[in-house]
Amino acid sequence: MRPLLFILVLAAVSAGAEDWYPSRHGADDTLGAINFLSPEKVVQAAGLVKTGQAYPLGVVTGWESPAYPPRHYAITIIQPGQDTGPTMGSNRATGHDDLLYTWMGIGSQIDGLGHLGADHVYYNGHRAKDFVTPRGLTALSIDKLPPIVTRGVLLDMAAHYGEHPVPAGTAFNAAEIQARAEAQGVTIGRGDVVLFHTGWLNHSGVDNATFMAGEPGLGVDGARYLAGLDVVAVGSDTWGLEVIPHENPELAFPVHVELLAKNGVYILENMDTRALAADEGWEFLFVLGQPRFEGAVQAVINPVAIR
Repeated sequence: MRPLLFILVLAAVSAGAEDWYPSRHGADDTLGAINFLSPEKVVQAAGLVKTGQAYPLGVVTGWESPAYPPRHYAITIIQPGQDTGPTMGSNRATGHDDLLYTWMGIGSQIDGLGHLGADHVYYNGHRAKDFVTPRGLTALSIDKLPPIVTRGVLLDMAAHYGEHPVPAGTAFNAAEIQARAEAQGVTIGRGDVVLFHTGWLNHSGVDNATFMAGEPGLGVDGARYLAGLDVVAVGSDTWGLEVIPHENPELAFPVHVELLAKNGVYILENMDTRALAADEGWEFLFVLGQPRFEGAVQAVINPVAIR
């Protein structure tokens, strides 16, 4: 091996995971882009509420929900004693419980920073061997996140391309994002949540095979552009946010790695943006109080957009 090449290789190996995409928020940071939230941002976003109209962004999660394999959902309703069993107390009270067995990454969901990394290294240099256990994550887990309350921006990519839904494999990057934002008269700022409307969710429950076979979505350049604007989270009405097939077929979920591992930007999937897009709700108050399941990598969510 030539001396110069050896030095370069040695330097790359020596760098290791300790300084792998270090956080701008410090060596101990585990929250990523959530650090851009603030009480002032909440007050600013609350000022967007003019009509009081609230839009649920979560879809119904059920037995037939399409999901990245082998993810699935199962619920069992338990009634003590069943239909004709004993009652409780002199008032003959009866009731039900539910037993849920499900993957967290199904339906409308948030991807935490422990979801995707590269070579077993995750956000801010966290090595899997140091924080991943069978009983849950000891760092980067969903339960450690504060509520996400901020300004939301919706970009109607179906209108941009003039196709509804936008075809699978269509990538939108910085140029397309800038063009659509300008057409809608909105800007994207620090601490915002950015959502894309593509119409792809219309396939879900109608043609699940098509829905899961690919999708339009964010490209790597677009992910870098949004991360550079200091957004908190990026979401879409697709199951994986990013364009599939990928722009580079040799890469696996490069947008996930770019947003989560490199920049600490959260991902929101299967967002139901249909009603919001129909009402041209381009900016709004975004409210998410995610479930606090200890050690969870992801969570099923139902954020609310309020105009």
